[in-house]
Amino acid sequence: MKIVEARVHGLVVEPKSQQHIVVLRELDGVRVLPIWIGPGEALAIQRLVQEQEFPRPLTHDLIAMLIEGLKARVTRILISELREATFYATIIVEREGGVLSLDARPSDSIAIALRTKATIFVNEELLQPPQGPEMAPMSPPSPGTGSSGGPSGSGGPGRGGDDDSDGPGGPEDADDEAARLRRFLEKLSPEDFGKFNL
Repeated sequence: MKIVEARVHGLVVEPKSQQHIVVLRELDGVRVLPIWIGPGEALAIQRLVQEQEFPRPLTHDLIAMLIEGLKARVTRILISELREATFYATIIVEREGGVLSLDARPSDSIAIALRTKATIFVNEELLQPPQGPEMAPMSPPSPGTGSSGGPSGSGGPGRGGDDDSDGPGGPEDADDEAARLRRFLEKLSPEDFGKFNL
């Protein structure tokens, strides 16, 4: 299996079903992997991408703290296969020269990778060319700016802060970007990419 490094490119709500989707994109290209996830995982991923702090640790924080407390570290995760409409992932943990491979849901794996700053890899066979207009990347908010929505907020695409594009970056740009994301998602279907079963 050939693997490709990827990153979280977007976190959106599919307009028709209102299901949450995390979109991974290869680091050195444009191919994507949309994965349908639950609202709790979507909120955790959004919080980590936007670098939001919570007063008490959430589940993925607790897992990361346990791993760190055991003097181990998450080095990478791998979204490895799609079988019977379910994506499979592995979390790789290293401790004292030993390597532990843990079977996990992709949504949990992605959240833990973001929390521990581990590298995300995807089986290249799972990547697909983008359908429709180019999707703007998700990014953490710039200092002094807030979030521009989220999976549980407006019901629209969730992404934080400013993008790297040229231009004023005002409300009209955000509306245009939201419309592009909606058009992108309307062309996706679970049958095209495989629906992630919870």
